[in-house]
Amino acid sequence: MKLSRRARNGLIAGTAALLLASCSSLNYYRQAAQGQLTLLSDARSIDDWLNDNATDAKLRVRLATARQIRTFAVKELGLPDNNSYKNYAALSRPFVLWNVVAAPELSLKPIQWCFPVAGCVTYRGYYSKEDATEYARVLREEGNDVSVGGVPAYSTLGWFNDPLISTFIHYPDAELARLIFHELSHQVVYVAGDSQFNESFASAVEEAGVERWLSGYGNETMRENYLKISARKKQFLSLLLGCRDALEKAYASKISVAEKRAAKARLFQKLQDDYQLLKASWGGYAGYDRFFAEPLSNAHLASIATYNDFIPAFRALLAREKTFPRFYAAARALAELERDERHRRLKALAGA
Repeated sequence: MKLSRRARNGLIAGTAALLLASCSSLNYYRQAAQGQLTLLSDARSIDDWLNDNATDAKLRVRLATARQIRTFAVKELGLPDNNSYKNYAALSRPFVLWNVVAAPELSLKPIQWCFPVAGCVTYRGYYSKEDATEYARVLREEGNDVSVGGVPAYSTLGWFNDPLISTFIHYPDAELARLIFHELSHQVVYVAGDSQFNESFASAVEEAGVERWLSGYGNETMRENYLKISARKKQFLSLLLGCRDALEKAYASKISVAEKRAAKARLFQKLQDDYQLLKASWGGYAGYDRFFAEPLSNAHLASIATYNDFIPAFRALLAREKTFPRFYAAARALAELERDERHRRLKALAGA
């Protein structure tokens, strides 16, 4: 496997970080580096898979669809024209990695971890579920609320040629497009340590991109399914935001710690009950059951703002700039600002 100069520089930076890290950090960086390199070494070009007689017929269709989506991303959305998502890796696990998210017992402010290149983020990713579960145990023993969630895909911000992976290749067409557009967007603009900006920007690009892709390549059934999935996602998010707002008010109030704990238990039970009602209104659709696989905690809700708070602002910015190149240029200009000023302008855009 041949690495680009930028990728080699990334490994050098990672090695330098290893030399400065504690033993626990050393183990974390080691598994991250090994997991990334194993993923890259397992990936083969789409052409190789398509030319291999042993490749399953369904996989052939999915790879061809992914390639068409990748071409659309470059030509119509102005996303990077590089080697990301031109290879495919078949994994023997359901997720490429597992993220550990943690928050204090009576707070929705997520704990942050800081890394080279990526800056400070509100999760730690592990290529082994057992490793993620073990670290979650340590955090819980320290008194934190913790969640462990599987991740189907992630972006290396262009440092490596991110491959298509078996963990998401069989998604419905529109959802596959959504994921590819989102992850490629992180290569357009990324601010180390500002996950709210990064994820909301990528989510806005994916939304607009899928709408445009469906208008050109979708059929009526695909559009109906996409609208149904999007509506469910919006309803579920509304449910979570309502619980988050109620918890924030309880934690900020002057009631006793015992009363806050009681309110927390009551609100999480209400969230579970409300979800069952919502699920019934969907005819039993169970797509969000995985969210409730672990006992609910602050960690489940801590990152919701990260992915959603600034989406309305970026929608407004795209509407104002009209084209994707101008939109990306405006986003890069925001990225150059100090965090407080950047967030102030985004809030102003959302209210415009």
